[in-house]
Amino acid sequence: MPQKSLPPPVWVDQPNTFKQMVADLSAQSRIAVDTESNSLHAYREQVCLMQFATPEKDYVVDPLALEDQSPLAPIFKNPEIEKIFHAAEYDLICLRRDFGFEFSNLFDTMHAARVLGYQFVGLDSLLTDKFNVRMDKRHQKADWGERPLTPAQIDYARLDTHYLFDLRDLLEVELQEKKRLELAREDFIRACQLEAPREKLNGSSWRRFAARKDVSVRELTILSELCASRDQIAEKMNRPPFKVLSDTMLLEIARNLPEKDVDLAGIGLSAKQIDLWGREILTATKRGIEAPLVKRGQARRLDEAALKRLDKLKTWRKKLAQQMGVESDIILPRIYLNTLSENPPKSIRELESIMADSPWRFNHYGTQIYGLLGA
Repeated sequence: MPQKSLPPPVWVDQPNTFKQMVADLSAQSRIAVDTESNSLHAYREQVCLMQFATPEKDYVVDPLALEDQSPLAPIFKNPEIEKIFHAAEYDLICLRRDFGFEFSNLFDTMHAARVLGYQFVGLDSLLTDKFNVRMDKRHQKADWGERPLTPAQIDYARLDTHYLFDLRDLLEVELQEKKRLELAREDFIRACQLEAPREKLNGSSWRRFAARKDVSVRELTILSELCASRDQIAEKMNRPPFKVLSDTMLLEIARNLPEKDVDLAGIGLSAKQIDLWGREILTATKRGIEAPLVKRGQARRLDEAALKRLDKLKTWRKKLAQQMGVESDIILPRIYLNTLSENPPKSIRELESIMADSPWRFNHYGTQIYGLLGA
């Protein structure tokens, strides 16, 4: 499948072209989908590009130029149209967050590869392995919110969907041969139902330090002020907080209590950083020194019995995963691991109810799991 023979994708940034594309996608039995966001370049990330493919055409959509993406909603929700993604989880989170889309009938080629036990499941690795197609990795961390995009960027984006039909079909055959297709499909269905996590901005990132025993409560209080200040700076400049100051740098500031620019330089801030927001950092540090202490908060701990059940389940799934040649979460996802450890079922029927959205796992492992929990 030589890349040079590919016709150019359809660039969609006008309402009439968008309308034509939606009509085409709506008439398909399956489409390939991907997105590009700007999480490495903006305070609040957003979907900056959407890629769609049909067996005949590749589309690259500019949502920044289009006011209304709602006509895509029925396509994503339609159970009669299969949506093929690679590494769907993050795309689904972004599409839900930005556009409120709901999903059904999904096939995730990365998860399929994981269920099969592939060691390398990145799209570039799979395309090289299956089709001898090599992707240009230079664009992986591009700022997709910038305009205009280069022809090379647009071509890179279209490759994320162009080969998914053939890859999906090859992986489905392998799943059938290994008798794991039903397992994969159950996970695809569950992926459609997961809710997007809440944004963690507005200075709340200081809580990441709360469980650390080497951080005092006073240092934690200073960090809370520093994180709030960093978020304000990042929002004003529209860049990710880590590109203002790293968490490591904030911790050094909280521990060394700088009072002057020269102190910030001694900690490791550049002259540019000091010039841009040194005063704000020093002011936040002073506020943290004088502020009432924050509450560290205690992480919820499992009781001894629950910890023993958790350890048994982890040991069992690790051993079985090694036998099947897959990662442990393919055997039993974390959601089940935690639920079963904390609230063990009192009967095999109750276990079946808990695992209702994964009958394949219950049918294959239910008796073993129940035995471990009751032992």
